[in-house]
Order: sequence, then structure tokens, then C-alpha cells
Amino acid sequence: MSQHPKGPVLIDLDDDGATPSPSEAPPVPEPHLPPPEGAAMTTVAALATRDPSPLARWFWRLLLALVGTLVSIAAWRFVTDLIASNAMLGWAVTALFAAFGLVCLMIIIKEIAAFSRLARIDALHHAAETALANEDLAGARKLTDDLVTLYKGREDTRWGRDKLKSRRDEIFDASGLLTHAEDSLLAPLDTAARREVEAAARQVATVTALVPLALADVVAALTANLRMIRRIAEIYGGRSGTLGSWRLTRAVMSHLVATGAVAVGDDMLEPILGGGLLGKLSRRFGEGMVNGALTARVGVAAMEVCRPLPFGKGKRPSVRAIIRSSLSGLVMQDKG
Repeated sequence: MSQHPKGPVLIDLDDDGATPSPSEAPPVPEPHLPPPEGAAMTTVAALATRDPSPLARWFWRLLLALVGTLVSIAAWRFVTDLIASNAMLGWAVTALFAAFGLVCLMIIIKEIAAFSRLARIDALHHAAETALANEDLAGARKLTDDLVTLYKGREDTRWGRDKLKSRRDEIFDASGLLTHAEDSLLAPLDTAARREVEAAARQVATVTALVPLALADVVAALTANLRMIRRIAEIYGGRSGTLGSWRLTRAVMSHLVATGAVAVGDDMLEPILGGGLLGKLSRRFGEGMVNGALTARVGVAAMEVCRPLPFGKGKRPSVRAIIRSSLSGLVMQDKG
């Protein structure tokens, strides 16, 4: 009768330093799947830039007018019949309708004001480009005055406004004056906007990588990008409403699509996160990294659109630097 050893069986291996570790194991091949291409952000860009046909526009306009008319008539008849049967209750319901109409009017006024602020920022941006192209010192000085007025009342810009006004009359060329305005007044706002871009890129990458639900990555990317663009507009003084945010998003996405920037892959991520890294990641995590990188590109484009001054030479944020700071922490790289 054989004796069986008790406890675990240990097998000695020759430790010559050549034993591979699990971290060095090659990735599981997925030949049937295409490489990560940022499908969620590509879908968001397509949704934001798609123009409805004239027939569809007239359909929605007429439908809104018809529904509004029918609802108004039904509400009027309901209130008048209620007043006829019970005057006190009828007037109470009338007061509720009046309050609701007042709130709707305030929302409309807020949206109009938001469009006005965005138009003001856009006008300052074009005025700066004209002053730089023509070396118009008078135009540049007027522009700096408009900038001070734009940020008047914001405590976070008080130091920059004071510094800008103190040296306004000491600079005698348009480019130098606008560079001084950019350094003293807009540099802190650029830093705050960049933090928003990094946070949005990290959020989109994380949700795409960890949430496997269908369309969840598209919803998360769309929501995060809308919120990021709105926050960037608020930082630069162009606070936008709901319609204003969507219009701004369309402008940013249209710029990216026109320039072919809604595409990123190994050429963007590998120099930042390590050579061949995308090939070593799971497909889901790779999609998250690509979507996060595209969000960073959207954020930089939003900064260019929302900023009252165009970026001076060497002042435009580096998309790669933003990707590095926001996404590199999501990947544990082997430093050995």
C-alpha cells in the first residue's frame, strides 16, 4: 500500500532568472475585432454636426406650433369652464397658469441673454484677430477696455484686470498689448479650463472602459462633453443656456470634423503612454483611452471657440500634454 504525502506538493523549478512573469504574458489575440477607434466620440460628433433636412425642420416647427395651439386652447377652455363652475378654484388655477407662463418667459429671456453673451465673446475674438492683422493699436486698446468690462465684477479676475489697466498705456504695439492682456487676464482662466478638459477626458475614458452597457458610453461621452463645453464657456465669461450650449457644441464639433481631428489612435497615445500600449490593453479599455483622447481634443477646440482672444504663439494648450496628465494615471505601466 502506497503512502500518499499529506499537504501540498512542491515542485522545484530552476530559477535562472528567465522565468516570465504574468505581466509579460502576451495579450489574448482578438483577430475578429477592429482596433479601438473611439466609436462613442465618433457617434457624438456625428450627432452634434448632423443638420436636419429642411423638410424635417418644417415638420418639427409645424408640430410644435400645432401642439402649442391645441394645448393653449384646451387650457383656456378648462380655465373658463372652471371659473364658471367654481370661481375661486378657477382663479387659483389661472394664477398657476400665469406663474408657469412667467417662468417660461424668464427661461426664454435667459436663453436670449446666453446667445447675446456668446455673440459678444465671438465679436471680441474677431476684433482681436483684426487688430493683430492690421497692427491696430487703437483697436487693441479698445479691445482691452472691453475685456475689462467683460470681467468686471468677477473677483477671480480682479488682479488681472488691475495689472492690465496699469500697463495699458505703456505698450505701443497691438500684438504686445494683446499678449499682455492674455498673460495677465486670461492665463488663470486657461488653467481652470484645462482642468475641466482633463476631468472630462478622465471621466469619459473611465466610463467607456468600465461600463459594458450598450450606448452607455455614447450617453456618457455626450453628457460629459456638453457639460465640459458649458463649463469652459462659463469660465471665459460666455455663460450659455441649454440651447446656447448645444449651439456651442455644434460649432466645436463642426470645427473638429472639418479639420479631420475626430480620429486618434496609436499615433497619439503611444508616444504618451508607451510604445505599443494600445495593443496590450483590452479592447474595452483601449476604446476608453481613445474616447478620452478625443474628449481632450474637443476641450481644446472649445477653449479656442469660447476664448475672447485667440491663443498667442506658444500659448495654445497641448492636446498631448492634456492626455498625458489626465489619462496616464489610468494605466499601470511597467517601469522595470
